[in-house]
Amino acid sequence: MAAGWFGPYGGRFVPETLVEPLRALEREYAAARRDPAFREELARLLRDFVGRPTPLTFARNLTALCGGARIYLKREDLTHTGAHKINNTVGQALLARRMGKTRLIAETGAGQHGVATAAAAAHFGMRCTVYMGIRDMARQAPNVDRMRLLGAEVAPVRAGTQTLKDATSEALRAWSACLDDTYYVLGSVLGPHPYPTMVRDFQAVIGREARRQMLAAEGRLPDELVACVGGGSNSIGLFFAFLGDRAVKMTGVEGGGLGPASGKHAARFSGGLPGVLHGTKTYLLQDADGQVRETHSAAAGLDYPAVGPEHSSLRDSGRVRYVFATDAQARIAFAVLCRVEGVVPALESAHAVHEGMKLAGGLPRKKIVLVNLSGRGDKDLGSWSSR
Repeated sequence: MAAGWFGPYGGRFVPETLVEPLRALEREYAAARRDPAFREELARLLRDFVGRPTPLTFARNLTALCGGARIYLKREDLTHTGAHKINNTVGQALLARRMGKTRLIAETGAGQHGVATAAAAAHFGMRCTVYMGIRDMARQAPNVDRMRLLGAEVAPVRAGTQTLKDATSEALRAWSACLDDTYYVLGSVLGPHPYPTMVRDFQAVIGREARRQMLAAEGRLPDELVACVGGGSNSIGLFFAFLGDRAVKMTGVEGGGLGPASGKHAARFSGGLPGVLHGTKTYLLQDADGQVRETHSAAAGLDYPAVGPEHSSLRDSGRVRYVFATDAQARIAFAVLCRVEGVVPALESAHAVHEGMKLAGGLPRKKIVLVNLSGRGDKDLGSWSSR
């Protein structure tokens, strides 16, 4: 694979003003990966600030309810700030400090990446601005309050769909205007090279831990891995350590919204085509003229028209199966996990829980299904109660 490419997907499609900053970021990240001091400090931060390793929980009651395979949950909801996003933001903030930057900017949809960036900025003594669509600010109000409490400026984005797509566009524009002191903490395996590779590397700790924990708990690897897919950082973070294990099947779950037939969904592999968005070539939802289509998902973190380029390659190769769960299915799974296991998942994660339950119910008891619980659902209680 050429640097920045995953088969025919990936690349760096950006204005001239961002070409050299991205090359500089690529060089600095390559140097940091080789630096033992950088690796040691990142490991310390993941342990002492993020709270890793996160537990692997056997979902005994959910397993009994489904009546089939044993279900395990990888508990990213128990990290500091409540989601996997913090794995990436501390890594990028550490890199930003290495590059002499004093300000972080980020985009956010569900707000978890914004909160994690704000927390990392506070920890490193940096200024922070988070761009967020006003629709997402309304439906994820608790996270807006958390970002402000952590010292970040939340910049409302009123353009377009007023969701993650437009927040990302605004963050890229803002970065190009203040390159000297500002570092852009992109939140998923999206965007121009080196972001998809770099974010994946920071999130791969999820799968490395899950692999060790599963071997310790069961003496073998799981039969199925399941994770939700917005941009796809939590899922690639889980999948990456298992890609060479051909016996381990993997399923990514997109936001099905009201169903693909309705046109109101965010299932890029159910109606999308290859195209370029936010600097990378990948699958995205677009019309016959190549215009990006509006998306819908009850989960703000899945409400994005494109998917990470590595996921597009894994889908084409058949190594990972991609499906969708509708809003209604995710909400049912949300309620079931709350009431059966005493765990409140993010609505994003509930999409994976739905598929995990479905898979487990059709498999024999000797099989193992591992579901990545990418985040907790405090932020979604308003959406749940007003559904």
